[in-house]
Amino acid sequence: MAGAPAGFESVRAAENDLDAFMRQVVARRDDNWKKLQQYVLDEREHLELRGPSRIPVWGERREYTWYIREGFFIRSPLKINGVTVGEADRRKFEADYLKEQQRRDRRGRGDGPVEADEAPHDAADVGGLIQQTREPQFISSAYFLRFKFEEGKYALVGHETVDGRDVLRIEYYPARMFTGSDRMRGRGRGRTQSADDKARDAEVQRLMNKVALVTLWVEPKAHQIVKYTFDNVGFDFLPGQWLVHISDAKATMTVGQPFPDVWLPSTLEINLALTAAFGQLDFQYGLEYHDYRQPDVTSKVGIK
Repeated sequence: MAGAPAGFESVRAAENDLDAFMRQVVARRDDNWKKLQQYVLDEREHLELRGPSRIPVWGERREYTWYIREGFFIRSPLKINGVTVGEADRRKFEADYLKEQQRRDRRGRGDGPVEADEAPHDAADVGGLIQQTREPQFISSAYFLRFKFEEGKYALVGHETVDGRDVLRIEYYPARMFTGSDRMRGRGRGRTQSADDKARDAEVQRLMNKVALVTLWVEPKAHQIVKYTFDNVGFDFLPGQWLVHISDAKATMTVGQPFPDVWLPSTLEINLALTAAFGQLDFQYGLEYHDYRQPDVTSKVGIK
């Protein structure tokens, strides 16, 4: 990498041992959210479906704010399609959300069941410290692609600039991204898969892994993924292509640095193109996490 920008010296060895570098990147992937014990953020979510000729068929816009309550990140709804969420509905959503996150966290630690305190809480409770051990939803949603480290499956393409940062562009060709579909079929309904079903599942998984491509942009000094795209370049092997054909699927996630040395999700966008007898359908789903900030404990959660 002669002539590479300053800071790339730390990864010159990656040309010969990219696996060692990527092992550190994957290990560091989502260890940032607990670095800063007090912060809040806002979220915009949108879904859109367009029919032939790009005619809008359905869409939805939602706005949320996130704050810490009883040591847990709480997702609080503000608006749905421009309409302000009522106080009673917002409080109920928050209480249910807290209860579920507490249960999830206790299950992750192997503890017994827990019930959330359902007494009313002032939304000014934004100054608490993070206590939850499992990642909050705004982290898991952004890192929906839970790829594992796979030795020998990475290719160093070169270096590029993303948001003014010099980064490495790395391609990842997974062999084990799609696994476990047998758990989603049959077993949940109380029946056991046949050998033919298992073989068919294994073949679908193999073919989906074969066509998948993940491109990663990594800040080398911090071993931090700043962007990734997921392309599944062909689904011709899937059953039912005569009815609906998935012609394109792509997802992109970006990470920003809202606080010094703290990297957190910025955007997530998923696009699907499906072709049916009546024409093409385009589906888009997006999340934007913005206005990360340290809380003002004297303020209340509310509509901006």
